[in-house]
Amino acid sequence: MEKVIAALWAPAGESRADFGSRLLQSLPAALAGAGASGIRLNLRDAVVADADALVQQWQAPQQDAVVQFWLPSANARFRGEIDALLGRASARFAAWLVCESTIIANTAHPAQAGQRTPGWSQASFISFRADMTRAAAIAHWHGHHTRVAIDTQTNFEYVQNLIVHPLTDDAPAYDAFVEECFPLEAMVDPAVFFDAIGDPAKFEANLAAMNDSCAGFIDFSRIDVLPTSQFDFSPATQSA
Repeated sequence: MEKVIAALWAPAGESRADFGSRLLQSLPAALAGAGASGIRLNLRDAVVADADALVQQWQAPQQDAVVQFWLPSANARFRGEIDALLGRASARFAAWLVCESTIIANTAHPAQAGQRTPGWSQASFISFRADMTRAAAIAHWHGHHTRVAIDTQTNFEYVQNLIVHPLTDDAPAYDAFVEECFPLEAMVDPAVFFDAIGDPAKFEANLAAMNDSCAGFIDFSRIDVLPTSQFDFSPATQSA
């Protein structure tokens, strides 16, 4: 099995809200019918509007949704129906083959099939620093930053996806996709985000540790950070 992540852009004239609603109603079942499993949608909907201040942007226009799923093979020879579905559902899509690592599994607020997962999901497309080798950036990310991200935040789900290679010709040159789920309050309260409610000294320490660690491997001029609502789909839901 291979994991695919695709960024989707809404057609001109279709609002982000309408785009997300349409994807939610039709795309998971269509992908499942074409052989995909483990389908997850990340939508930029009204629930996460309060987190707009946390958006970081490289792409213009920025992607409006993300879909994640697994295929027996992501080889282009076997992906034709999937690509056609994504193309019909959006004005543009870009896709990558990734290697997934679940750092924190969501056991606090388990997803219910087809329902919005509690809290909100920070979906981050990141690029490594140009002055580092890929191996050095991964070593810092996996060997140092992972522990910092666990220790300094209220993330109740944390999934790292290392990009293996792009699957579409125009895919932005990211190196990884990271998804972290937080309590809703973390959208507007940095103390909640950094697990430091009522403790200013801990907040400053956690913020500094996270900023220093991110600067150790991320090129902040080439990232897209999207607050999203997460929707997971079980096989039973996909085939309904």
